[in-house]
This record gives sequence, C-alpha cells and structure tokens, in this order.
Amino acid sequence: MRSLLLRRAKNHLMTALCAVGVLLALAPLASLLWLVVSRGVPGLSLSFFTALPTPVGEPGGGVGNAVAGTAMLVSLACVVGLPIGIGAGVFLAERGDGLFGRAVRFTAEVFSGVPSIVVGIVAYGLVVIPMHRFSALAGALALGLLMIPTLARATEELVRLVPGSLREASLALGVPQWKTSLRIVLRTARGGIVTAALLAIARAAGETAPLLFTSLNNQYWNLRPDQPTASLTVQIFNYAISPYEDWHQKAWSAALVLLLVVGGLNLLARLALRSRLGSSR
Repeated sequence: MRSLLLRRAKNHLMTALCAVGVLLALAPLASLLWLVVSRGVPGLSLSFFTALPTPVGEPGGGVGNAVAGTAMLVSLACVVGLPIGIGAGVFLAERGDGLFGRAVRFTAEVFSGVPSIVVGIVAYGLVVIPMHRFSALAGALALGLLMIPTLARATEELVRLVPGSLREASLALGVPQWKTSLRIVLRTARGGIVTAALLAIARAAGETAPLLFTSLNNQYWNLRPDQPTASLTVQIFNYAISPYEDWHQKAWSAALVLLLVVGGLNLLARLALRSRLGSSR
C-alpha cells in the first residue's frame, strides 16, 4: 500500500513538473505573439496591402510591393526547390542504399545545417555576379536551395513508410520500376509530401539573410524576375533599423502579416497531415 502511494505521489510530481515545463515554454511564445499582434494590428489597413512605401518623413503608404515580391520569390523558389527536393527524396528512398545514395544523404544532412546567409552568398556568386545585378531569380535560387535538403530528407522518410507490398504488387503486374515509384509510391505518400512542402515553403517565406545578397530590395512594383525585388522580410529589416516611428509601426504590421502567412502555411500542413492520417485509417 505504501509503495502504491509513493508511486502515485511520484506520478503527480512528474506531471506537475511537466506542466511547469510546458508553461515555461509557452510563456515566451505567448508574449511574442501578443507583442506582434498588439503593435501590428493598429497599422493594418487596405492601403497597407496595396500602396507603395512612402518617402522618408511622409506618412501613409504600405508594403504592397513587398507582398507581391514575396509571392513571386516564393513561387520561383518552389519551381527550383520542390522538384529537386522531392525527386532527391524519392531517389534516396528507392535507390539510396548505394555509395552514391549515402553521399547524397550525407550532403543533404550537412547542407540542412548551413546558415542561410552562406546560401545567400553562394547565390550571389552564381547569379548576381554573372548578371551584374540583384534580381528575384537570385533570391529564388537561394530560397530554393534552402528548401531542398529539408524536403529531400522528409520525402525520403515518407516514401519509406509506403508498404513494400504495394511496390511488389505493382512490379508483379509488369509495371516498370519508374512508373511504380511515380504512380504508386508517390501517390500513396502525397499527403505527407504536401505537408513537408508546405513547411519548406513557410521556412523560405520567413528568410531574410539570403535575400540581402540576392534580390536586395525595390521601392516600386516589380514583376520582372531579372530585377531587384522587394520582400516582406527585407522590408521589415529596413523599417526596424530606421530611426522613424512611422516606419517602426509598419515593421510591426508587416511582421504580423508575415506571421499570419507562416502560421497559415503551418496550419494547412497540419490539416493536410490530419486528413492523410484520417484517410489511411
């Protein structure tokens, strides 16, 4: 009896310690969210999303060009990062047991730990210097490179979860290996791959450092990929380090918009994962 009471007391004590740990972890996050929301909401308006930034000392304006630039940068980055990342993940899962596969896997793991500013410098050397100008193409290349290792490793793990009996059944019917990978394996794992892709896109949308060396910034509307392009993260950085209170307010509002975008993508990823798990039951 005494032993049972002692074990229950230990259980309650550990549960209480875990609850305290959760509260300690949530407190900084909640305070950060409250700070961004409370300071960002007053600056939101329709013109904030549609107008160009105003000159120094002139009130009003918005970050419409930065919102459009971010959408263009992330879209171009998806063109670079998604096919390569998903293709590399499928290769690692299906044919990655050899020496070349282990080398690719090791490279992806090392590459995932490289600071984003280093990737920005690489894109600067590959695109900006040959073109003699900053451009959205260079920024998209940097963001796409950041998406590839995470997406490749996540896709590999998801493809490995596909039951081997599905592959064997497809091959037994005479379907070639490459068609089995594309039509059976990828189709089965597509829900998890979509989740990984959304998380990779969310990470790319929140990057600042590589864009300082590649797409730089633009005070005007730009839809040409070969020209410098504004982005929300760089605009927030420029506003935050300025000495003007109006620009500080715009930085808080732009940070709130970026937070909502990244949070929305993460929410979509979780919904996609939940629907995948629900359909698999």
